[in-house]
Amino acid sequence: MLQVTRTIAIPDAELVERFVRSGGPGGQNVNKVSTAVELRFDVARSPSLPEAVRARLLARADRRLTDDGVLVISAQRFRTQDRNREDARERLAEIVRSATVVPKARVATKPTRASKERRLGGKKIKASIKRGRSGRAIEHD
Repeated sequence: MLQVTRTIAIPDAELVERFVRSGGPGGQNVNKVSTAVELRFDVARSPSLPEAVRARLLARADRRLTDDGVLVISAQRFRTQDRNREDARERLAEIVRSATVVPKARVATKPTRASKERRLGGKKIKASIKRGRSGRAIEHD
């Protein structure tokens, strides 16, 4: 059982772990031992996730999410299988935890009159500087 928050827990039956050989340096150990972990979690069909959290996870443009709604986490930071397994589970918990936070709704605002005047004033100054670069300078207030 992976405890994500006080209210959300993911049973081990919903997690699929595959152990593969790790890449990179490590000598003979790398060629013999499958220490890297590939953790798969079916976000789209998981009964343990609230609907709002599931929708936020699926809406993310995350490269770890397949077209079928399966989240794939690969962990090979450590030299032992157990440490990589813990790392993958903790990363999954962090991803789900971040989806529990409801994003603050953006309130549309308009620029103030003073900010519009500052912007236009700056544009007039720039325009007069550029006008001054040519041979035909025209004076305005």
